[in-house]
Amino acid sequence: MTQTFKALSALLTYPTLELQLGVPEIRAALDGEALFPAKLRRHLDRLLEEIAIGDLYDLQERYVLLFDRTRSLSLYLFEHVHGESRDRGQAMIDLKSTYERNKLEVDPTELPDFLPLFLEFLCILPRADAYHFLGQTAHILTALGERLRKRHSAYESVFRSLVALAASKPKPADVAALLSEPDPDATDLAALDAAWEDAPVKFGPDEHSCRDGLIAKVRAGRRPAPGVGTPARRAVLPRL
Repeated sequence: MTQTFKALSALLTYPTLELQLGVPEIRAALDGEALFPAKLRRHLDRLLEEIAIGDLYDLQERYVLLFDRTRSLSLYLFEHVHGESRDRGQAMIDLKSTYERNKLEVDPTELPDFLPLFLEFLCILPRADAYHFLGQTAHILTALGERLRKRHSAYESVFRSLVALAASKPKPADVAALLSEPDPDATDLAALDAAWEDAPVKFGPDEHSCRDGLIAKVRAGRRPAPGVGTPARRAVLPRL
């Protein structure tokens, strides 16, 4: 089990008092495995410090503005590669099955592509396998890190750190394609509304509105990182 993934998962969940009180434990997990170069580790310390001493309501407002209201910063991985297409529905099913085969318990209301949940999955895998699977998301993580860098957000450090651990690095063309998508400011309500107004999500014969999907995402983003189980065998991750 790689505790570093569990620590980074916690950092990407909705800020709570429990998260603030858990900062020393998160810091100890990162230091105990020491997987990052000193420079990246110092950048993570900035985020840890902000969470530890920041006003909780300010931290929560910042989180919502970044990850819930801004589609280009969504913590739902398939949002960036499948959007609202039918392919996303099948990818969700495949990823959930992968979790279940590896004894990762997932709340029925949870969306399986939520990044903190994905990191919990990596936590229970052999490290080499986790690095391999992480490489499949490296283009998404790189794009998210770059968007957060432009916003001078300390959350950038989490994404840079994950990319540093990935077994394979992203193709520049893949990152450029993601960065070419609209990236509105969270205070630009008209642009945000336009970004979310896509065709209905099609997971099967029935259609569900994007607004319903957004509500589910906000609800999931407010929950702390879920618990993990014990791996049964090497997983086959659906293509990202």
